[in-house]
Amino acid sequence: MNSTSTISRPLTIGPMVLDVPVVLAPMAGITNTAFRRLCREFGAGLYVCEMITSRALVERTPETMRLISHHETETPRSVQLYGVDPATVREAVTMIAAENLADHIDLNFGCPVPKVTRKGGGAALPWKRDLFRDIVESAVGAAGPIPVTVKMRKGIDPSHLTYLESARAAQGAGVASIALHARTASEYYSGHSDWDAIATLKDAVSDVPVLGNGDIWSAEDGLEMMRQTGCDGVVVGRGCLGRPWLFGDLAAAFRGESTRFRPTLGQVMQTFRRHAELLAEFFESEERGCRDIRKHVAWYFKGYPVGSDLRVRLATVESLEQLDELLATLDPSEPYPGADAEGPRGRAGHPKRTVLPDGWLDSHTIAGSHAKDLHEAELNTSGG
Repeated sequence: MNSTSTISRPLTIGPMVLDVPVVLAPMAGITNTAFRRLCREFGAGLYVCEMITSRALVERTPETMRLISHHETETPRSVQLYGVDPATVREAVTMIAAENLADHIDLNFGCPVPKVTRKGGGAALPWKRDLFRDIVESAVGAAGPIPVTVKMRKGIDPSHLTYLESARAAQGAGVASIALHARTASEYYSGHSDWDAIATLKDAVSDVPVLGNGDIWSAEDGLEMMRQTGCDGVVVGRGCLGRPWLFGDLAAAFRGESTRFRPTLGQVMQTFRRHAELLAEFFESEERGCRDIRKHVAWYFKGYPVGSDLRVRLATVESLEQLDELLATLDPSEPYPGADAEGPRGRAGHPKRTVLPDGWLDSHTIAGSHAKDLHEAELNTSGG
């Protein structure tokens, strides 16, 4: 297979046509307007906002209304919605459509966080086939011309896989694409993504694009995933932490170009400073923006000669002026460190038993106490 001629085709999601078949995965506390804008400055694709909880959106909580906002330069505007009740999801999607809040809606069925799955939400929800179908149908029906997509995991654990059945149901409900994070909930983010499952899904679903998610740490990984699986696009999560230029590398790779961004320490410093500036603008507070940039320090400077003392000081920075003073102590001419700056980033965790409601696996139908408890699963927690 000729990779560049075969897989550099545009990705069509409903009325949207993406020249580069790359999607930024929603990540809590990461993919806010500031980070999305920064990624766009390097490359092309679809940049999805932090996950929005349907109930919080309907209730118009101030934080949710801030999170769903997009900068005027962002187009298309993409929102990921999480909900466990078809009626609330329908109301939230109706609101998004009526108030022109987004051009694309993605539904999250991949969260493995115990406080969500123990109530039947997140990656546990597709086990209840009727509920999953009702939520997707409600969203698609309310969205009108706005394309609705779904993102899911393989299932709860290796003995309780749900992705193929769920994908067929989603396709039947009229979604515009399906993304698979090829891990189970019990794997969390550990081990290796099962790209064979992405290929299996691509074979099983013929009417809508299939996107692969998991272990895209470089542009070459994106090309290889598409070559191995035949998927229509890739979803990038932890691989871009501290590396927004990965989207530029992916764009170049899908154009068949060999050029890759290998930043000097000075270029990393400039990008880090730009990120902090955008965060201050997003939060409308320099202090809050600087507090938020602290968690990005280790990701940006991975592999570079930045001493532990300076890293600690950067991780406690309180103002842009202080940030500039600290960065000025570094040598901007330090070259790209190669392999030391590459590879996995972000917490992988360890495999663990998925916490579920009592008796959750006894039936594929939602009923009784499970239906009553589900509302507690609708928390402001994202992932998948």
